[in-house]
Amino acid sequence: MREPTMVVGADSNAAAAAVGGADGSPLPPPTSSPPQSLVERLKDYGQEHVFALWDELSPDERLHLVKDIQSLDLSRIDRIIRCSLRSQGLPVAAIEPVPESCVSSVEERTMEERERWWKMGLKAISEGKLAVLLLSGGQGTRLGSSDPKGCFNIGLPSGKSLFQLQAERILCVQRLAAQAKNEGSVTIHWYVMTSPFTDDATRKFFESHKYFGLEADQVTFFQQGTQPCISKDGRYVMETPFKVAKSPDGNGGVYTALKSSRLLEDMAARGIKYVDCYGVDNALVRVADPTFLGYFIDKGVAAAAKVVKKVAYPQEKVGVFVRRGKGGPLTVVEYSELDSSLASAVNQQTGRLRFCWSNVCLHMFTLDFLSQVADGLEKDGIYHLAEKKVPSIHGYTMGLKLEQFVFDAFPYAPSTALFEVLREEEFAPVKNANGSNYDTPDSARLLVLRLHTRWVVAAGGFLTHSVPLYATGVEVSPLCSYTGENLESICRGRTFHAPCEIAF
Repeated sequence: MREPTMVVGADSNAAAAAVGGADGSPLPPPTSSPPQSLVERLKDYGQEHVFALWDELSPDERLHLVKDIQSLDLSRIDRIIRCSLRSQGLPVAAIEPVPESCVSSVEERTMEERERWWKMGLKAISEGKLAVLLLSGGQGTRLGSSDPKGCFNIGLPSGKSLFQLQAERILCVQRLAAQAKNEGSVTIHWYVMTSPFTDDATRKFFESHKYFGLEADQVTFFQQGTQPCISKDGRYVMETPFKVAKSPDGNGGVYTALKSSRLLEDMAARGIKYVDCYGVDNALVRVADPTFLGYFIDKGVAAAAKVVKKVAYPQEKVGVFVRRGKGGPLTVVEYSELDSSLASAVNQQTGRLRFCWSNVCLHMFTLDFLSQVADGLEKDGIYHLAEKKVPSIHGYTMGLKLEQFVFDAFPYAPSTALFEVLREEEFAPVKNANGSNYDTPDSARLLVLRLHTRWVVAAGGFLTHSVPLYATGVEVSPLCSYTGENLESICRGRTFHAPCEIAF
């Protein structure tokens, strides 16, 4: 298992801080007053309040506070705060619907195209040109768990976690690519982004499950960074009298993390050309999808995204792809930022919502583009400001978290293509605890079982069940089939009693 060279983001100098300052200088012993040089630097950025309770701290707490501040890249963070706060008041370009020419819709795709893209994708995979990038920095807090989201078991008959389902889909694609190549074995490298809050638990989960059948050295873990939580006037929030409140820098922190950890160079050294990037909390995600990869290669674009048609209701809580300005780049507008009149507007020619292409965090990038994005985002220094409750010395208080989103990459792309997929086949989000109205483990499990039941019936199998069919079904192991293919020999003429898992 390859390890990254460093942890990135606001805490990237933490290792240095353990033995000295961010610049390598030794830390002074705790004294009756904070280090004057550090106080002067903090004054330059309007953050000297972090030492307000110095006199009340013990010697150990004083040392802890000095280390905490010295671990921060103060000038970079100051630039980010100023740029982000300033950008909130700036007008944004008017948005336009995505041109139909930018979208490959389900109804327009031919069987010949799908087969051609599938073969193109498998060929590129067999040549080692695809890497898979998992965004897995979040905890399952809203699911009632402090574990990483990927450890969550949504209640399938197999009891498999989200991590295991995804790992086994990688194994399946490797097998399909090897069969298409008709020689040797194929390896897809898996880069797993964690956060300081999930890294240790994620690594231990993979180790205890023997990497779910993958080789340990084809999985690389790396951490996203953190940023200080701030007040509305840009001052650091103190979580305790000797610690700055921090939070992960969003799933868009992946670009800086890849660059700072030298993993983009690692990918290049492996001969990787394309990167399949997705979020962990989708029970139906088609990891390393050969068809999507083939489409991406065929279009010759720098970036692509799978999208689902927004048909549930106009105010559905998903971001949508739009065009910024006349002839501008494609980008994503979050549901909370889309005016209700625009969200409800209908295209009279198609009968669809004008802004109907929902972003579901299923992306494909060229490796060259990822390097450009990391540079562009760092240069611009603009983060989204999320107003949330933040732990502070006064209890939980409203503050601002600095976050970047993975879709922040798209405005930098010289060319972007969208690939429509069916919601019921590829999008089963797991975000909220059972009992919520949407995106729960129960709803995700039902989507998986319904899809796999359709596969089994199409392959000539039969089902019996002791409860209504809508409440149960069969689960097909990813090791058996990726999209319902090759099930006839297993299913034809056989009867399965649901709920159950069909496996080799």
